[in-house]
Amino acid sequence: MKNGGHKPAAEAEPAEENHWRFGENKALAGAGGISIRGVLNKIFACVDAHHGPKPLLPLGHGDPSVFPSFRTTLAAEDAIVDALRSGLHNNYAPTVGVNTARIAIADYLSKDLPYSLSQDDVFVTSGCTQAIEVITTVLARPGANILLPRPGFPLYEARCAFSNLEVRHFDLVPEKGWEVDLDQVERISDGNTVAIVVINPSNPCGNVLTFEHMEKVANLARKLGIMIISDEVYDHLTFGNNPFIPMGVFGNITPILTLGSISKRWVVPGWRLGWIVTTDPKGILKKTKVVDSIKNFLDISTDPTTFIQGAIPHIIEKTGDEFFSKIICVLRETAEICYNEIKDIKCIYCPHKPEASMFVMVKLDVSNLEDITDDVDFCCKLAKEESVIVLPGSALQMKGWLRITFAVEPSSLELGLKRLKLFCKRHEKKN
Repeated sequence: MKNGGHKPAAEAEPAEENHWRFGENKALAGAGGISIRGVLNKIFACVDAHHGPKPLLPLGHGDPSVFPSFRTTLAAEDAIVDALRSGLHNNYAPTVGVNTARIAIADYLSKDLPYSLSQDDVFVTSGCTQAIEVITTVLARPGANILLPRPGFPLYEARCAFSNLEVRHFDLVPEKGWEVDLDQVERISDGNTVAIVVINPSNPCGNVLTFEHMEKVANLARKLGIMIISDEVYDHLTFGNNPFIPMGVFGNITPILTLGSISKRWVVPGWRLGWIVTTDPKGILKKTKVVDSIKNFLDISTDPTTFIQGAIPHIIEKTGDEFFSKIICVLRETAEICYNEIKDIKCIYCPHKPEASMFVMVKLDVSNLEDITDDVDFCCKLAKEESVIVLPGSALQMKGWLRITFAVEPSSLELGLKRLKLFCKRHEKKN
């Protein structure tokens, strides 16, 4: 026995919990509670595993990679294998990103811009999730506030809460195809407003902003003296009348930070490869040292996997248009299925046919339902009774709405919407 054969004497147990000097991080608890993952975990927990023989149908999150129709291209998979087997990418990467990846991303984005980007404009991140973390941290200072869309992507709210960056919401107007309420943006901004977030194509609304409306947003941002954070993670995933136009087209009007990734267009969210790009030809973000702050953050943060960065040039170069066209065709088909099936459900209304991304927002009328109190209650009971997962609008600052994902296998979507329709019929108020 160690200690010379002597057994250490048992010490008295602390009498009270407050004896310990550590405990919960309340900022994390608050931030996690408003994330999509946090809300969906609660909905998933409602599925009746013991009495629910129906297979689970996830219509609540944007990860279709598990479905055969959304399998990524072999060119991307081969690029990963080649990069890994080359033995050239086993090292730590530069904190701003591998040079070849930065060049490839700059060239990829420059094709849609009236000016050319350089590798110095690109900062590689661990998915768009880290890009959001970087930006909200960089912009946070005492008294600062940021303008976020309602509905939007709640990771912005979560990261702002954690960074003590005040959030002010502006509405997207469903009757106008989910355009930005520009008058409201001007009313809620003040001298401490630092940025406005625009998500285009939209998660969760499934719309695409027009050139004319985007130009108005850019001019208003210039008037207010704020930057635009343009979340373009769903770039080019459009299948309606409006084409995708990057906000960087208006970089000469106001400084723009473009956020993106390969997660959605290449359907590989698990690869965690994204970027922050300064689409700012006048160099205002450098002059104001925002670029320095981004670099400083990345110096103390984790890096995207090096071999995935090493594969990026070949992923971008060798992915053919036929792959992108196939994904668009599937999304167009499933969006059509979703829109048409929802029209037959009395308690749900879709104000705008989806034309992009992987989602649609629908209005829920609980006044026509028995034993359903709100959108969260609706989603919990739907999960329990039908093993169908949808996201309550309350998670997106839109109480009384639902976000439905149509980026699933067409047959699975049809089955999920059929169950949704049966659920609504079962809970319909009897006259």
